[in-house]
Amino acid sequence: MISESQFQEELQLTIKNGIREDVGPGDYSSLACIPQSATGRAKLLVKDVGVIAGVAFAKMIVETVDSNLTFTEMIPDGSAIKNGDVVFHVEGSSQSILKAERLLLNSMQRMSAIATKTRYFQDLLHGTNTKILDTRKTTPGFRACEKWAVKIGGGENHRFALYDMIMLKDNHIDFAGGIENAIAKTKTYLDENNLDLKIIVEARDLSEVQQILQAGGVHRILLDNFDFDTTRDAVAMIGKQSQTESSGNINEKTIRSYAECGVDYISSGALTHSVYNLDLSLKAF
Repeated sequence: MISESQFQEELQLTIKNGIREDVGPGDYSSLACIPQSATGRAKLLVKDVGVIAGVAFAKMIVETVDSNLTFTEMIPDGSAIKNGDVVFHVEGSSQSILKAERLLLNSMQRMSAIATKTRYFQDLLHGTNTKILDTRKTTPGFRACEKWAVKIGGGENHRFALYDMIMLKDNHIDFAGGIENAIAKTKTYLDENNLDLKIIVEARDLSEVQQILQAGGVHRILLDNFDFDTTRDAVAMIGKQSQTESSGNINEKTIRSYAECGVDYISSGALTHSVYNLDLSLKAF
């Protein structure tokens, strides 16, 4: 995974781009009718049920827009929320509050939806040793926040991007001329470039699992679109030689059955690409 400093840099870039996109040369609606000296306060009001996420990110947005705004947290990230809850207050320049409003709400609504879905999936795995993982199927420019939301919801992060882990999928294997060539070339490349990256290799059937094990040096084997019986066979074959991960069309109806096959991880793009934003509002009071 990327370092904490890299992650924080990504968050700052997200905020900077969000303000550029939404505010541009100025919030003319506010500038036109609200005096620069006007002050006020607003509350983050919940109009839904789920898991709140993005409170800490909202504070970052507020501080970036106007360091003189006062942010008072009432409900922390990861908490269960219901209709009528108030998550935080923000107080200070009315123009600044309005300038931050849409970026703040867009971010929190989506992050909370992701955290809520992740918590639901992780609860379905309760009592097993399997952890839920996200994927790179994220919103362009918002990946850091979406992966943060997965963590808030109780899941774990897969690789952040193409540069922090080696993941050899079907196309890599086919373009490289097979599993043996793909893994051998990868090991050589890492050695020659002094890169310390973990290797994950996707298997499409038990024959490919065996080829991966023979090549050795693979951190995790991705069992892609395996059925339950074949997953159990693969887990038994792999043993402790590598970690195991199931993926491919796994949903709330099948996730526990895959976990009970004994895999270490289940990855789901649905955590980030198939969610409905939670209903949150920023209201003056």
